[in-house]
Amino acid sequence: MTATVVDHPLAATLLTALRDRATPPSLFRLLTKRLALALVLEATRTAPTTACRVETPLGHADGRALAGVPVAVPILRAGLGMLEAVTELLPDVAVGYIGLERDHATFHPAAYYSKLPPLAGAWVLLLDPMLATGGSAAAACDALAAARAARITLLSVVAAPEGIRHLGERHPAVEVVTAAIDLGLDEHAYIVPGLGDFGDRLFGT
Repeated sequence: MTATVVDHPLAATLLTALRDRATPPSLFRLLTKRLALALVLEATRTAPTTACRVETPLGHADGRALAGVPVAVPILRAGLGMLEAVTELLPDVAVGYIGLERDHATFHPAAYYSKLPPLAGAWVLLLDPMLATGGSAAAACDALAAARAARITLLSVVAAPEGIRHLGERHPAVEVVTAAIDLGLDEHAYIVPGLGDFGDRLFGT
């Protein structure tokens, strides 16, 4: 499994503002979208393209076009904060949803919702802003693999080494693109230093 950390001054600045406990939900949502744009750009760096030709006002130009559009699958509910960035950059993207809830006693995920478009042979951008234990991401990848997705790239705002390791053991072909790999998990399986509960901060709950 490959894990890529986006190395860009703007991404680092956005992440710092997201970490700040004083950042209100309205700004948190905007910062999430902007950072997700950087993550999508990095994740699609290796997207396959085909040659094409377009007419400009003064002649013609040879260029490139995406050979296919990935499918976006946010993990509910926190992954919704990253979805708008994907749909803005890839307006033709199909979108699926996976709802997972973590048991705070066992830290294991439980599925409560799944709605996926046809995925056979597709490239999926899985949106999960916090890769903590890796349990939710691995469970989502189980569902995507069962639907015969050909390639899975996880976009995560912050990741823990434990989550990267667990996901790599369960799904070694998955690619991870993140803005930071933090120190690790605390006794409650929250990422340290992290940025708190992403969903709560995103939706003000």
